[in-house]
Amino acid sequence: MHIVSLLPSATEVLFALGLGEQVAGVSHECDYPPAARQKKVVIHSRIPAGISPGEIDCAVREFVARGESLYAVDADALQALAPDLIITQDLCHVCAASPDDLKAALGKLGRAPRVLSLNPQSFADVWRDILSVGKETGVYGRAQSLVSELESRILAVEARIGHAAKRPTAVFLEWLDPFYVGGHWVPEMMERAGGADLLGKARTPSFRVTAEQIVSAAPEVLFVASCGYSAEQSRNEYLGMPLPPGWETIPAVRDGRVFALEASGYFSRPGPRLVEGLETLARLFHPEVWAEKADPSPVLGIESRPLPARVALA
Repeated sequence: MHIVSLLPSATEVLFALGLGEQVAGVSHECDYPPAARQKKVVIHSRIPAGISPGEIDCAVREFVARGESLYAVDADALQALAPDLIITQDLCHVCAASPDDLKAALGKLGRAPRVLSLNPQSFADVWRDILSVGKETGVYGRAQSLVSELESRILAVEARIGHAAKRPTAVFLEWLDPFYVGGHWVPEMMERAGGADLLGKARTPSFRVTAEQIVSAAPEVLFVASCGYSAEQSRNEYLGMPLPPGWETIPAVRDGRVFALEASGYFSRPGPRLVEGLETLARLFHPEVWAEKADPSPVLGIESRPLPARVALA
């Protein structure tokens, strides 16, 4: 079977199910596992590279206002791959290609492939999508085993923090210019990790908030995880932004509980590594029940500002 995956989370699922050899094409953002980078790229972003978060936000708004897609499908490459199955999504047209982006390219194919469109908004939906991929590719049993393993890890986290004295309040920032808070599965991640999301709404797209709303919410923990960014990129964006009035009064800022997270691998992609992201949140919410430190790969600590900022591994 020749499979083309147009979203990074589906690519991760395919490899996790042992189907890496059957993946023929991917999107420009499919970078995990490392073997995915060796596959043919069949879709590219129209957003210019190297621009600031504010400029990215403006560019996206302009594309949406004109009714234009943010992505370009390489129809010739797709035709050469002759896929049996294409996996895309209809959840966020800013994050990845949608079925509409495929229409013109599919018209050039001599044989129409099956198209599986994913639309997860919660952990249950992510598990359902893994099972759907398994069913479409003939490895349903493997998919069931993977889902069972992932859910067991979450249950283990919940059991470990079950006796914690309190649930720290938190805000999860998915973008900094302007501010957006995480939605869809992120509030559920925070809850199941033992925290209380003050602004995000489960099963709802991320949405814009003001600095005043964040300050007024007074979170005890603040997460910075710009969509598509590494922890280091999120850290640098945070340390470089002007401080809004009253920011220093936020308990998380005052107490040094601001953390940069790797959004790409562990929070913004609805794939298997969401569980690792949840485990990391639990360690940061409840360090008292973990003797070991959080894995430094997805997390960096950002100490209080506006004093000269120091960044240390969490």
